[in-house]
Amino acid sequence: MNLFNYIIWSPNPEIFPGIDWIEVRWYGLLFAAGFIVSQQLMYYIFRSEGKPEKDVDSLTLWMIIATIIGARLGHVIFYEPMRYLQDPVSILKTWEGGLASHGAAVGILLAIYLYINYFVDINPFKGKFVWKKQKRSGQSYLWVVDRIVICVAITGAFIRFGNFLNAEIIGTPTRSEYGVVFARDVIDRLEYMPQIDEVSLSKNKEGETDENGYVPVQIALTFDASVNSEALARQIVQTSVKSVLSSYEYVTLHIYEPNSSPLQYEIHQNTSGLQTAVIHSKGIARHPAQLYESISSLLLFVLLLYLWFRKKEKLTEGLLFGVFLVILFGLRFVYEYLKENQVAFEDSMSLNMGQILSIPLTLAGIWLLLNLKKVQPKPSKE
Repeated sequence: MNLFNYIIWSPNPEIFPGIDWIEVRWYGLLFAAGFIVSQQLMYYIFRSEGKPEKDVDSLTLWMIIATIIGARLGHVIFYEPMRYLQDPVSILKTWEGGLASHGAAVGILLAIYLYINYFVDINPFKGKFVWKKQKRSGQSYLWVVDRIVICVAITGAFIRFGNFLNAEIIGTPTRSEYGVVFARDVIDRLEYMPQIDEVSLSKNKEGETDENGYVPVQIALTFDASVNSEALARQIVQTSVKSVLSSYEYVTLHIYEPNSSPLQYEIHQNTSGLQTAVIHSKGIARHPAQLYESISSLLLFVLLLYLWFRKKEKLTEGLLFGVFLVILFGLRFVYEYLKENQVAFEDSMSLNMGQILSIPLTLAGIWLLLNLKKVQPKPSKE
């Protein structure tokens, strides 16, 4: 067996695990990093094309608000409307998850319209709030969108990598020895058991991938001092641990351990006198769909930035936006075949919600690329 065929992926989503007074997650850090990098890039773009750099601050604020609100409402409306109708307050609980990129796209496009056509100045420390209709000089709608999508692409790469670190938006099983076994949910659930102190999951170098494509893994458990005999350790493994591995929903997504089969395991005692167990089981290798999207977004960013560098202020308006829509959402349609559905109602659909929402955006990009001459701004009259 080639040991590099599949990997066990189990990073802690928290940057500082075990520190109760602070909870900083990799996803949140990468989300913020995407906006910071994007803002610096927009400073450079505006400076290169002779636009006021101070406008970037206003634009960045619009983008942050639009992304969060749009992504949240997109998830609420398209994926779980009934849940949030029953509990509207939970819409505000963005930390519980539930953001949709299609909603973010709509939010960003609306925010750019407001940025182009309105002047907003808010200073809560001075009690200042100014909102008035005022067009941005020298910045058409498509001009701004073309430059924003460069930043959206790199931010998307950061966010999808954050999803990978969080082991969320997982791919479908590869049914082969290639892929990623996401182990974090398995480890967290077993460590939640009161008599288990430590859990690790690794490849079983002696095992073989079975005919169903399940890959060999071993789960190492260290019991606490209350498990003071081999007999008690065996009882816990055969009952509680077996039940978790065979029946717990978030574990069975990643471990294949049939109810009808006895666990294959060994009990030992470590040098500290604690009982340990090594369970020989099967892992479910999945497509790292988050990485597919992250890498695609990064490559799209490179392409868009290259196209901008070639022409800059002479760039045909709408070109970058059209390329962005076609590539990003065209690939999103394809990648959805390699991802687990987000909500149960999608299981009965021939196309899932992500694919349905990607179709009009991809078609809009194709239309835009075919009609670039028609959408160019009219030359201003001297």
